[in-house]
Amino acid sequence: MKAEILKMLRESKEYVSGQQLCERLQVSRTAVWKVIKQLENEGYQIEAVRNRGYRIVECPDVLSQEEIESLMQTECMGRHVIYYEETDSTNTRIKHLAEQGKKHGTLAVADRQNSGKGRRGRSWESPLGENIYMSLLLRPTMEPSKAPMLTLVMAYSAAMAIREQEGLEVGIKWPNDLVIGTKKICGILTEMSAEIDYINYVVIGVGINVNMQSFPEELCEKATSLRVEKESPIKRSALIACIMKKFEENYERFAKEQNLKFLQEDYNRLLVSKEKEVRVLEPGGEYNAYALGINETGELLVRKEDGEEETVFAGEVSVRGIYGYI
Repeated sequence: MKAEILKMLRESKEYVSGQQLCERLQVSRTAVWKVIKQLENEGYQIEAVRNRGYRIVECPDVLSQEEIESLMQTECMGRHVIYYEETDSTNTRIKHLAEQGKKHGTLAVADRQNSGKGRRGRSWESPLGENIYMSLLLRPTMEPSKAPMLTLVMAYSAAMAIREQEGLEVGIKWPNDLVIGTKKICGILTEMSAEIDYINYVVIGVGINVNMQSFPEELCEKATSLRVEKESPIKRSALIACIMKKFEENYERFAKEQNLKFLQEDYNRLLVSKEKEVRVLEPGGEYNAYALGINETGELLVRKEDGEEETVFAGEVSVRGIYGYI
């Protein structure tokens, strides 16, 4: 009910009467009043005028199931939110939920993680009340070999959402990081449960540095946040809803075509290493190359120093700039 009331108040340009809320939700005026008081206690500024109703004056940076769901404009992705004030890892939580049968599009969101995971088992810094930590459950009907492309679909979707919502020049560091300038603001971790020819489920975890203003010494030169770059605070729930909207649009196209040709050109436009010298780090060795962009299945095409072109697959391979992270 709280999410519905929030949605109705947001969508109305005028006051929403208590009677309208009661009739829409089939509840008593007392129930509506209690929800309004709960919202005020959470930091929402709500103006109540006799004979006119309620109107939202200001929304704080609230992260909750009701706040996120009230902002969603999707058909499926993120329509059902499971919120944790604190948890070990949203990827771990959503995998457990997947095993319990939760449906396609379910989104787990946490205000803090105490065991956040990054690529190759690295930890992810997860302080309370500042960032976005979320994991999306998907049940795609496609061959398991196509699932890695979903990482790129999410990276592109998140980059476009941040650009649109916050006006920041976000780039993509293949295959799963978002950057501003030379510093990282987002990491994406995709995990899958599958049989030989069948996907049980896919989980895409997204961690975004949103409102952090200081970083551990070892990360100062490598990481930044949206707030630092924009020089103003960001409302996380609104950004989550925007990312889900973009992802739903791109996922539907990907599920139909099962390749990345439809976004290849735009993805390459955001690719920070395109037409630059890079260092390719493989388990068996390292070499310098010239990055050409991704192909329609999401691999990075590079030209080696001897002129030979090679396809670099995500997984155990890292790509760095010649002189650093980018």
